[in-house]
Amino acid sequence: MANNLSMDGLKQAVADGTIDTVLVCMVDMQGRLMGKRFHAQYFLNSAAGDTHSCNYLLATDMEMETVEGYKATSWEAGYGDYTMVPDLGTLCLTPWLEGTALILCDMIDHATQKPVPHSPRAILKAQVAKLEAMGLEPMMASELEFFLFNDSFDEAQKSGYRDLDLVSGYNEDYHIFQTTKEEDVMRAIRNGLYGAGITVECSKGEASAGQEEINVKYDAALVSADNHVVIKNACKEIAWAKGKSLTFMAKWNDVAAGSSSHVHQSLWSPEGEALFYDPKAEHGMSDLMRHYVAGLLKYAQDITLFLAPNINSYKRFQAGTFAPTKAIWSLDNRTAGYRLCGAGSKAVRIECRVGGSDLNPYLAFAALLAAGIKGIEEKLELVAPFEGDAYAPDADVQEIPTTLRAATEVLDGSDMLRAAFGDEVIDHYVHAARWEQTDFDNRVTDWEINRGFERS
Repeated sequence: MANNLSMDGLKQAVADGTIDTVLVCMVDMQGRLMGKRFHAQYFLNSAAGDTHSCNYLLATDMEMETVEGYKATSWEAGYGDYTMVPDLGTLCLTPWLEGTALILCDMIDHATQKPVPHSPRAILKAQVAKLEAMGLEPMMASELEFFLFNDSFDEAQKSGYRDLDLVSGYNEDYHIFQTTKEEDVMRAIRNGLYGAGITVECSKGEASAGQEEINVKYDAALVSADNHVVIKNACKEIAWAKGKSLTFMAKWNDVAAGSSSHVHQSLWSPEGEALFYDPKAEHGMSDLMRHYVAGLLKYAQDITLFLAPNINSYKRFQAGTFAPTKAIWSLDNRTAGYRLCGAGSKAVRIECRVGGSDLNPYLAFAALLAAGIKGIEEKLELVAPFEGDAYAPDADVQEIPTTLRAATEVLDGSDMLRAAFGDEVIDHYVHAARWEQTDFDNRVTDWEINRGFERS
């Protein structure tokens, strides 16, 4: 994150009573913040070096179920602790919470004193390190979409998430008047994030009733991933404080558009040179960029699970919804899985449109970088850009996996990602995905009851 609070600044704020609480957070497999609230003075005295958390936090599902079958931790092993080591470069204010600061942690294994290999932050840091060894620095940004409701979170839960009251009654894409009516929440989000050191570019209405988008400054890959998880948590907390609720589900109902998390990416030199840009090349795309994008396309199926990690993620992939169904690249074409942006300029970059707003940014960014690195290493040739409507039935190009089950099997067999992340990491996330699928397969859905209760 844009670190806007130093340790000296925290000490001063604690001394003058401005800050009394520090949130010490790690990121779980689902991309959520988990951790502890410390009295700020105790954090300064004792916890700034490290603290501990149960290692089951990296082996649970969305419901915090202690899923059996993980090699990393289990009932047999006693569910011990990991060490949470605060990254002082992420210390920031959280203006939407009174007297509070926040810091993110790296997860360290007690036995090896090394980063926990399947922890999301460690996975991304490993891919960033590979690029740095190649003299390359990845820059990324995620665009987050969500739906905003007038119901509070408690009201929504008590209603069984039925008959929810969206803040808008109509499609509000770029709509200024409708979004004016939502400014009590969206203004608080923009200003709150800015106060946390996250440079917000803008917010806007999106392509369905009640749908919002928040965009922040393009930055280093790890910084952008850190920002992403803080943004999601802040949006929920600010909506809660306003008596409203919101969801980052990829597809919250079967009528509304899905919510995406488009990921923009490019590679730069340590000196700040845009290495994807070649003014003499077609579209300004350097050979390095062409190899990178070719890697994204070749390994698009391998990385899908990290862009679409849940059963619900795949409900978003529907024709005519601006959510891609084909692993192709194109020039400023929103029907493609990968869209070229900033053509012919130093801002040239590739936008991955596959991921939903439910993705874990560390895992998604790491998977994209791994595919791009492989494309560079293999010097893959980039096919010509796709033209036309990628949703058209005659578009004979590579499909994105359409179910979690299919994406899981592709990931399990991915030699590329096993080499990039390690077998231990891939097996961990394959196990998580198979549990998600099994748990869903055992559930009776509202659709089944409504369809079959009387007519079966």
